[in-house]
Amino acid sequence: MWILWVGEKLGNKKFIISKQSVNGFGSSSISISWHPFDSSKWGRICQFLIENGVLEKIHIVEPLEATKDDLLVVHSESYLKSLKSSLNVSIITEVPPVAVFPNCIVQKKVLYPFRKQVGGTILAAKLAKERGCAINVGGGFHHCCANRGGGFCAYADISLCIHYAFIRLNISRVMIIDLDAHQGNGHEKDFSHDRRVYILDMYNPYIYPLDYEARRYIDQPVEVPSGTTTDEYLMKLDEALEVAGNAFDPELVIYNAGTDILDGDPLGRLRISPNGVAIRDEKVFRFANDKNIPLVMLTSGGYMKSSARVIADSIINLSKKSLITMGGTPRTN
Repeated sequence: MWILWVGEKLGNKKFIISKQSVNGFGSSSISISWHPFDSSKWGRICQFLIENGVLEKIHIVEPLEATKDDLLVVHSESYLKSLKSSLNVSIITEVPPVAVFPNCIVQKKVLYPFRKQVGGTILAAKLAKERGCAINVGGGFHHCCANRGGGFCAYADISLCIHYAFIRLNISRVMIIDLDAHQGNGHEKDFSHDRRVYILDMYNPYIYPLDYEARRYIDQPVEVPSGTTTDEYLMKLDEALEVAGNAFDPELVIYNAGTDILDGDPLGRLRISPNGVAIRDEKVFRFANDKNIPLVMLTSGGYMKSSARVIADSIINLSKKSLITMGGTPRTN
């Protein structure tokens, strides 16, 4: 995984992007073809942006892997110890073949890339505070909580990012805007009784994880059932952002921007167009920009090959609308 950021001056909107290493998921050692998640998505987003001329390779830097001490800020010792079982990791990642590999290989080929993405999310919070906004192309493991992983989420990067903001960035109020098609039950459990965190979760109530306990901890639940179309979705989002803006005054926004809302996604079951995704992202960025709130965006779920192109096009749109600043000039056809 790699981190990319563009720009030198503070005070302007900036851009951060993480790229999955070719030696991570999908390597010759362990295949994740058992899971519908497209692990090549992260790298292809970067490739599309570079090909479009809006991103330059010279701006790529590498984030630090989240250390054990970092992870212990949120996770219990017993949970981290459980990841030394390849069987447990296979259940969390929903990739059965992982169970048969020695754990040293699983650590290197599966969990290490996850820890790098966690490091990217933490770095994104730092840069967002300094520069206005940050996009980690990766992360968004919103099904993992302090004591339990699941749904292809081994570490709770959102919770870790927020605690980092509390401890290191002098931030006292955080809003999570979770627009992945799936309910973000992990961070909901982690901040169930923490009034410093406000959660807006817009999700399909009829798909995984069906975590009814965690739903009790959502400050602002917005249910979008299977078959919800673009116009209806965007109308509900407009209403939700208005309510959230009146209810809470955050110092940081964590935006979980899953593309599993796309029409045709086998798991999300919603019917949002690619243009609808770009409009969705633009609305959230404008929400934060208008209030001068630093924003971290994570790409989270998305289970179609088209997701990478949709995300790249949305980022290009954000740049064209001057909601982020990137180090390149888009090519014209």
